[in-house]
Amino acid sequence: MPLRTVLILIVSIAIILFAALNWAAFTTPTTLRLGFTTVEAPLGLIMLGLILLMAFLFLIFVTYLQTSVLLENRRHARELQAQRDVAEQAEASRYSRLREFLEAELQKIRYRSELAETGIIARLDQLDRDLRGVIEQAGNTLAAYIGELEDRLQRERSQGDREKSPS
Repeated sequence: MPLRTVLILIVSIAIILFAALNWAAFTTPTTLRLGFTTVEAPLGLIMLGLILLMAFLFLIFVTYLQTSVLLENRRHARELQAQRDVAEQAEASRYSRLREFLEAELQKIRYRSELAETGIIARLDQLDRDLRGVIEQAGNTLAAYIGELEDRLQRERSQGDREKSPS
């Protein structure tokens, strides 16, 4: 039990014991002045009644305070939940915007990659055609040189055969 509950319980028991031990004094009538008049009444019972009234009022006040605190806590909990929902929606929105941004960037990268690939393929085709042309030209040049060498060889043979033949 909390300390304050134990303290209230001890004080209440002490008041009850005090009233029980001094019940005769509590019920003895006394002259009481109420400001504008005087009354004969037992002072102990009046004071005991006032203590009970104060305890009851205190109980009502504590109940009111706890009720207001509970209501305030519920209100705060609802506001906190609403703020969490707003934060989660904002975060989800940021994630979806980030996803859209990344998808757009990836699309741009794919487009650039396809353009670069198309350019590279076109360039490779051009280089292939150029290389084939150069190889063909080199082959033609080589064939021309070989043909020229064959012609020279045949002429030299022809001249060599003429010089060897007795005419």
